[in-house]
Amino acid sequence: MRPADDEQLHRVVAVIERVVGNETLGAYLFGSAVLGKGLRPDSDLDVLAVLERRTSRAEKVALVDALLAISGRETETGTWRRVELTLVVQSEVRPWRYPPSMDFQYGDWLRGSFETGSVEPWLTRVNPDLATLITMVIFANRPLLGPPPGDLLESVPRADLLRAGMDGIETLRDDIASDTRNVLLTLARIWTTVVTANIRSKDAAADWALDRLPGEYVPTLVRARAAYLGGGQETWPPTELGDAAACADYMISEIRHAHGKPAPPKSMSGDPTRSSSSRSSRSHPTRPSPRPPQ
Repeated sequence: MRPADDEQLHRVVAVIERVVGNETLGAYLFGSAVLGKGLRPDSDLDVLAVLERRTSRAEKVALVDALLAISGRETETGTWRRVELTLVVQSEVRPWRYPPSMDFQYGDWLRGSFETGSVEPWLTRVNPDLATLITMVIFANRPLLGPPPGDLLESVPRADLLRAGMDGIETLRDDIASDTRNVLLTLARIWTTVVTANIRSKDAAADWALDRLPGEYVPTLVRARAAYLGGGQETWPPTELGDAAACADYMISEIRHAHGKPAPPKSMSGDPTRSSSSRSSRSHPTRPSPRPPQ
């Protein structure tokens, strides 16, 4: 990582310690920083912290105010990375149970809500994606504060890890028009996880998927992978969304086939850029705005 990344992580940990204090049991780096070949141009800094208790509203306000100033900040040496910080209460994830619940999450896809004063913009604290996050945290074993993560967290059963991926694919598919690149790469990651039980970096997951895609879908995923590696466009023009939607739908069908789960009833809208889900509003607890984590 760059010296600026280390400095930014130091500030994130300092914010957690200042706001939550001694009731912070540990904080851990995960995600692109510790997977594959490391951080890419647009990669977030992903941190999960384990707490002894839930944070108060006043503490959430303090966290949001501090993180808004740190995440994506313009400095003399360039722009700092976006931060994704997730807080869990140890007693709510250990002993492990599914679906898990979070206490708080900061991400720049929620910046608009945070800037208008909402410090809990999610519909519910239940967050199936924690199964993936905790698995990555334990695997990476990169403490920023506190003991090794395995001392505070329990390993997630494979069945729950796969279930978490399945539970999120329809909501993820809804974002194809607003976050094309990341939706395609995240679906590639879910596909490889369902088949192999391994969590790969997004570019490595794309490499795995490219070996299995029909030729007609290969250029679309190649484009998404190249954009990720080079910091390219996250959202594609409307005229090009048809190919992206078709590629996404193929991967979803393969994910469902590998998991043995049938597809939901088809939507009657006929819009190729929309999901087959009949939901008219987003139901993911931590993604009310469209940007999956990187």
